[in-house]
Amino acid sequence: MEHVSWMTYIMLILASYRLTHLIVFDKITEFIRRPFVKKVKVETENGTKSKEVPTSMFGYLLKCYWCAGIWSAIFLGGAYLLFPKMAFILILILSIAGGQSIIETFVGVNIKKVEYYANNTKNEKK
Repeated sequence: MEHVSWMTYIMLILASYRLTHLIVFDKITEFIRRPFVKKVKVETENGTKSKEVPTSMFGYLLKCYWCAGIWSAIFLGGAYLLFPKMAFILILILSIAGGQSIIETFVGVNIKKVEYYANNTKNEKK
């Protein structure tokens, strides 16, 4: 087995994160999840909401972030160990997208906090 540098390891982590998010949450892969989930109506304290629930074990694996994360790591780690040059291209792209999404999430949350506090400060002054 080849030595994995710390940079490659970080890239594998970011790539696995992004691939997992792509499978479990993103709209573009909804067609993969759709045959394995069904929509049900759930009563909450705020009214009725629609929720997707798995119809099979495979559906559960596609909807469970932790489960899909294991399979993403196995796929990407295995691909890198077996075919390092070919897998590196996919890992590079996914790791860049993963890092970008983490930064975007952090920035987006903080922008909302700033807006929230700005609005509360204005309301308190009135």
